[in-house]
Amino acid sequence: MGLYPVPPQAPSTLGVEFSGTVEGFGEGSEEERQGFEVGDEVFGLAYGGAYAEFIVVSVRMLMRKPRELSWEQAAGVPETWITATQALYLIGSFHPGQSILWHAGASSVSIAGIQLCARDSASQIFVTAGSQSKIDFCVRELGATAGFNYNTQDWAKEVLAATDGKGVDIIVDFVGGTYFQGNLDAVARDGRIVHLGALGGTRLPEGTDIGAFVRKRVRFEGSSLRSRAEGYQGRLRDMVLERAVPGLRRGELKVFVERVFDWEEIVQAHLLMESNQTRGKIICRVG
Repeated sequence: MGLYPVPPQAPSTLGVEFSGTVEGFGEGSEEERQGFEVGDEVFGLAYGGAYAEFIVVSVRMLMRKPRELSWEQAAGVPETWITATQALYLIGSFHPGQSILWHAGASSVSIAGIQLCARDSASQIFVTAGSQSKIDFCVRELGATAGFNYNTQDWAKEVLAATDGKGVDIIVDFVGGTYFQGNLDAVARDGRIVHLGALGGTRLPEGTDIGAFVRKRVRFEGSSLRSRAEGYQGRLRDMVLERAVPGLRRGELKVFVERVFDWEEIVQAHLLMESNQTRGKIICRVG
């Protein structure tokens, strides 16, 4: 649609996350390599170009692949866990005892975020999803408190009922316009709404009431990841290395992979993604 233009340094090749083996380095000092060597097994985040056999990327965005993770699992970590970490800690300022609502509960970012919240002692974790099977997955597999079907329920009213009218401290939203009023209704006093996408459009419905911004002292902050400078992304990489990777190594946190496709099946992989039926990452194996 052209509404989220790629950064100027990104190539035309798709893909921003990957796993693989270091083949070589460009010019630079040993110190600039940050301890990485040829042959190291790594995974990481790029501005683009990951749908390929080879990729050029800054070492600032590399992480060493834990032996406990498969290549496919490692490739499914960078963008989703970095985005979840950004939303939860850097923007949402989450701390133990707070309540949170993750929209698109069975999406890979929310799957990561729900697990981080459960591990870090959230008081209540709510999700929205489009089917009961996805809600059950979030509750039984990830540790969510409860979920609400946006096709059949008024999720904002359900959140208020589940919190005795208080609302939740943090909302992480990927939908935008059509959820704007519901988010303001469901957020608690002094709460934060983290806006990461606009699947429901960028224009507000007629009659939207923004009074909650003042009445509840709500903070609304939008963000993106791909357009961020390398230094900002590197800071998030370090947070993931500290907050998520140890748990992934121990099996306390999990990378959920819906399906692995061979490179020749890339069209089928994208069709599966567009179907909105997945509960986890879709991985393509190149080479």
